[in-house]
Amino acid sequence: MTHTARRIGRTLAFVLPVVMVLSGTLAVTAVPWAADNSESTILTASAQTVSKRAKPRAPQDILRDKLLLELQEKDPGVALTDLQRAVEGRPSLARHCMSIAKALGKAAVEQYGPTRAHRFSRPVCDTSFASGVAQFS
Repeated sequence: MTHTARRIGRTLAFVLPVVMVLSGTLAVTAVPWAADNSESTILTASAQTVSKRAKPRAPQDILRDKLLLELQEKDPGVALTDLQRAVEGRPSLARHCMSIAKALGKAAVEQYGPTRAHRFSRPVCDTSFASGVAQFS
């Protein structure tokens, strides 16, 4: 019995690595980048549609989109007031205030024209809204 077990063990010790090397070699040659023709019928895990979670958006991007939508639905004055309140409520948004106000100025010029958009100017974020209106006029 012991002799048979040793013989099976030795056979497996020799055959198993050979089988693993051959199967690994065959697996590598079966990937799409190793195919000579461009029409490969082999599917890999990367070829399947995998749903990925969207990366969480930054708070300033969410605020910018919300205010731009508000500017279109209401008017730039309401959006600027909400921007000022958001910056007062979350001081971490203060460093993004100027870029958001300029984006609102650009959107106001596109929607209302330069003359009418300039009427909505307020001293929010160091008059960046007026700067955006003037830049995109």
